[in-house]
Amino acid sequence: MAGSHLSPQAFQLLEEDSEYYLHQSLSTPCLNVIEKSYGIYLEDIDGRKYMDFHGNSVHQVGYGNEYVIKAVKEQLDVLPFSPRRYTNRTAIQLAKKLVELALGNLNKVLLAPGGTSAVSMALKLARKATGKFKIMSMWDSFHGASLDAISVGGEAIFRNGMGPLLPGTLHVLPYNSYRSFFGDGHASHEKGLDYLEYVLEREMDVGAIILEPIRCTDVQVPPKEYHQRLRRICDSHGILLIYDEIPTALGRTGKMFAFENYEVVPDIVLLGKGLGGGVFPLAAMVAREDLDVTGDIALGHFTHEKSSIGCAAALATLQYIEDYGLLERANSLGEYMKSRLLEMQKQYELIGDVRGIGLLYGVELVLDRKTKVKAISEAERIMYKCMEKGLSFKVSQGNVLTLAPPITITDQELEEAMNILKACF
Repeated sequence: MAGSHLSPQAFQLLEEDSEYYLHQSLSTPCLNVIEKSYGIYLEDIDGRKYMDFHGNSVHQVGYGNEYVIKAVKEQLDVLPFSPRRYTNRTAIQLAKKLVELALGNLNKVLLAPGGTSAVSMALKLARKATGKFKIMSMWDSFHGASLDAISVGGEAIFRNGMGPLLPGTLHVLPYNSYRSFFGDGHASHEKGLDYLEYVLEREMDVGAIILEPIRCTDVQVPPKEYHQRLRRICDSHGILLIYDEIPTALGRTGKMFAFENYEVVPDIVLLGKGLGGGVFPLAAMVAREDLDVTGDIALGHFTHEKSSIGCAAALATLQYIEDYGLLERANSLGEYMKSRLLEMQKQYELIGDVRGIGLLYGVELVLDRKTKVKAISEAERIMYKCMEKGLSFKVSQGNVLTLAPPITITDQELEEAMNILKACF
């Protein structure tokens, strides 16, 4: 660390950034100016290093991963761009690899330049395949920032003030709200799913339900029974089950796909963020083979649809996850992180809950464990204290410290990060 304050040069650059970019919540104005990224680290213009436990969920294999960089450089020399009217070997290899990794009959792939676009494609496919225009989703969910994505999304900061949104979007309670309405214990999620069925019996034109199987923002991990019953509900009502795994797939939860933790298979799964290895933006929709029914329309038709560069980065990312056993690493390191966080919970009354899976954990801060009043200012103070000591992470819902390090993090680096967090409490 080179001190806890920004230099005049950093302030000047931040002022220029603020002057030329449109201001929007969550991104502009910015916190700092980043000069380098490598491994698990961000380095700012003043030379400070931060262990990045946020990374916008793109850094499963770390920054500047040697597999990914090498693959991208080699592809740049041969095929830097592939026009949409053609295919290329790298794109075909990626589709084959995704189908190989997916379960069940998830045998068809469509690529997109970003996760929000993948969500859009899934919504269009659901309408076309089912002939029904209504989509069910969850309040507080996040599926992207485009108009159709915020229509199915449930976060107020994206939806408010936008006027009429996509028609036919229905919202029900998310898993983490069930206890507030139905009480504690196992019965809460059962009653929540009872309500979902109640809605489906009255809304006859629902073609699909889209949700995050494990919510990445404030880290909500439903029990296995929840998703297994949800699968049965979808089957009985003839609606498609779409899992948005854009931030959570590719090893984050200790499995290549988050849905593998629940022993169910969706009809459509969406990937993104880390698929490009933290180098190139790329997303994918992987769908059931019998949903290949859109030959007469264009679902995506993106300029960079089968990007040779993006596909090379994705193939290298998937290969690295396999070659270096990152699924096993996510589970073993996650157990260590869980044990350290639970120790802190015993020591500090401020920690109301610790929840997570793999290398994704949420630490919920409360002023009182009984009333569960959010400790919002305390969460912000802890975040900034951690940043001063070289640890960066996200605060979600105002009071949840969301911890998602690169899966390439070493034992020593993770121990150091937990020590910093504890010191800041």
